[in-house]
Amino acid sequence: MKKLLTFAALGVALATAGCSKTENAGGTVKREAGNWKTDVKLVKFDVPGMPPEMKDGMAKMMEGASGMDQCFTQEQVDKEDIAAELAKGPGNGGECKWSKKDVSGGKIDVAGTCTANGQTVDMAMAGTMEAKKTDVTITTKGKMPTGQGEMEMVLQMTSTHTGPCKDGAAATKS
Repeated sequence: MKKLLTFAALGVALATAGCSKTENAGGTVKREAGNWKTDVKLVKFDVPGMPPEMKDGMAKMMEGASGMDQCFTQEQVDKEDIAAELAKGPGNGGECKWSKKDVSGGKIDVAGTCTANGQTVDMAMAGTMEAKKTDVTITTKGKMPTGQGEMEMVLQMTSTHTGPCKDGAAATKS
């Protein structure tokens, strides 16, 4: 389960990276500075042999990630670089090799293979990025670490600009 969460976290982190004003007509859209609320929905979670209560637990964990508020300063959004974030891959020494990396004109369409904690999965992200909203579907597919078939997880992540940062809110490092 920990390995599955690594890839769920990776997808969410990559999807939130690099989303304020358009640099040019076909350029990368950057998010607006301020407070952002992120909602995460587990759309599909298919893991062969996993007991229903564990699947329910995973769904509840994803719901727990919903409603997260983050404050981004103008300096942080100016420095955002989704291409650099994609190149980093997952933490703990993991990496991603992207076969498709189209992040321009308000669209995100990325696919490749990521490895972390000894597990390799196919990952795809598709959606839209606007100055005040991102909406991305993240799909991960891969062999189960136990060898019991293939797992698939689909997350829907929506981040919305909710206004200026709240007083006393610490800025989130992006």
